[in-house]
Amino acid sequence: MTQFILKVYRGVPHHQYWEEFLLTLKPFYNVISALMDIQKDPINRQGKRVNPIAWEQGCLEEVCGSCSMLVNGFPRQACTALIEPLLAKTQNNTVTLAPFTKFPLIRDLVVDRSVMFEHLKRIQGWVEVDSSFAQGTPPTQDPQVAEARYVLSTCMTCGCCLEGCPQVNPRSKFIGPAAISQVRLFNAHPVGKLKGGERLRVLMEEGGVSDCGNAQNCAKVCPKKIPLTESIAKMGRDTTRQALRDLTSLPDEG
Repeated sequence: MTQFILKVYRGVPHHQYWEEFLLTLKPFYNVISALMDIQKDPINRQGKRVNPIAWEQGCLEEVCGSCSMLVNGFPRQACTALIEPLLAKTQNNTVTLAPFTKFPLIRDLVVDRSVMFEHLKRIQGWVEVDSSFAQGTPPTQDPQVAEARYVLSTCMTCGCCLEGCPQVNPRSKFIGPAAISQVRLFNAHPVGKLKGGERLRVLMEEGGVSDCGNAQNCAKVCPKKIPLTESIAKMGRDTTRQALRDLTSLPDEG
């Protein structure tokens, strides 16, 4: 039976260290399964019993975004990271796991992604539904617009795009690609667009869309293949138009 090493960067904010575990490869073995096996019997490669590794998981089908981590240095979801293909790309029979670096560390592979949810609050990432049932039949929408909105709606708030973005760092207030793309999503909604101007004005503030450095890493690492760079470009154009409307006192588009 083939054995491999799972090397985990673990610990708490002021004390992190690498720890290795020797595991046996199984068919269709993924990172979550490997972590669960270690949890059952947490003995490291030196034969020492240690504390189980802390990580997050939810849906296990790449929908909830909770199991985000660096797998062999690449930001992705652990639930869809199969061990065998990962080993095929390495020469030392080792798979490395580490927590995201752009979010506050809690413990081991668990980070606090609260800032992303705060950004969604800031851009009003929702559709007002008060009295919606009294408004009659909703307006129809072009199928192409609906299809584009569906792709944008698959965002899991997993944090991969922020992890890959060089503009997201302690010296920057950049809101990040995910929130910008969600402005595009809700501004394309027949009801959501009524607050389109308010959302765009958030993107016109410090840390908004103009702070994007066009590295395009976000689109490369997005598990859902959301066209984030396309969203950023469109929101850049829309914020320019919004700024002109504000200067000329024209009403927001509705």
